[in-house]
Amino acid sequence: MKERFDQGMATRRSVLGDAHVDRAEERKTDFDADFQRLITEMAWGSVWTRPGFTKRERSIVTVTLLAALGHHDEFAMHVRAMRRTGATMEDLQELLLHVAIYAGVPAANTCIAIAKQILAEGEGPQAREEQDT
Repeated sequence: MKERFDQGMATRRSVLGDAHVDRAEERKTDFDADFQRLITEMAWGSVWTRPGFTKRERSIVTVTLLAALGHHDEFAMHVRAMRRTGATMEDLQELLLHVAIYAGVPAANTCIAIAKQILAEGEGPQAREEQDT
């Protein structure tokens, strides 16, 4: 379990960034400590560390699911993280088109507005050609 937690924390930091994880750790209380351990071990230490997908692919799948399910705060967090996973603005555009067709236009429309705000702040994924420079 300690190994899974340590792997999860390393992956979590590489995807979300040290600042985000440090803030989450500082806000952790006795009430949510078990939950924080669970997501670090299971989501980050078991799923995100599997060899089947790259971090970019996992990021695309995660952002798509969060958009489709209407989890807007988590969607925004993972859109910001896309820059660290290698996912691009074009990936974000494509996944939101899929959300529109398979989960509904209102879900995609809301997430497009959130993504546009994040991009306007200079956060989130870069365009493919910007990544290569």
